[in-house]
Amino acid sequence: MSNGASRTLTLTMLAMIILMSASLASGQVMNSGAQTITLSAQLAESLTVSLSANAVNFTMAAGSAGNPGSAAITATTAWVLKPGRTQVTIDAYFASAPVALTDGAGDNIPSSAFKISDNGGASSPLVNTVAFGAANAGLRLATVAITGINKNASRTDNMAFNIDLSAGTLPQLPAATYTGTLNIQAQATP
Repeated sequence: MSNGASRTLTLTMLAMIILMSASLASGQVMNSGAQTITLSAQLAESLTVSLSANAVNFTMAAGSAGNPGSAAITATTAWVLKPGRTQVTIDAYFASAPVALTDGAGDNIPSSAFKISDNGGASSPLVNTVAFGAANAGLRLATVAITGINKNASRTDNMAFNIDLSAGTLPQLPAATYTGTLNIQAQATP
């Protein structure tokens, strides 16, 4: 090969290398700087009680210990709690121990004559002092210890009701319509 041909070949090779380098440079990835987005998500603490119904009727017999309510009511207590909470309590209570139900004319049925069977257990009168309501007018349905695995949980209480008219002056109650309000409430404590 002559000097001129060798030189032409070298220049051609050099031109091809330059062209390939330029095409490789334009085919490389180019990145911008990263921009940030600050995220904030909050799960609110909550404690709720919902009831399957809000009325129970009783057909009472004078002096009878067995006057069951017309229906059972299910209370579902649900919670989402922050760390540090140690227990959830569920209470049933009246605003007054001597006057749980009244005819409005001075004849009353006390909370001690009103009984609840919770989840098929024995019937218990509302005679305790609980977190809510009047002294000696409540019943603690449940105490749930809160641990790391149940900070977001629920509990169901199926309540059956009875009015016991067999004690004290209750066998002498006059015929009337007696009304009252039973409250179900939950509390989460630190």
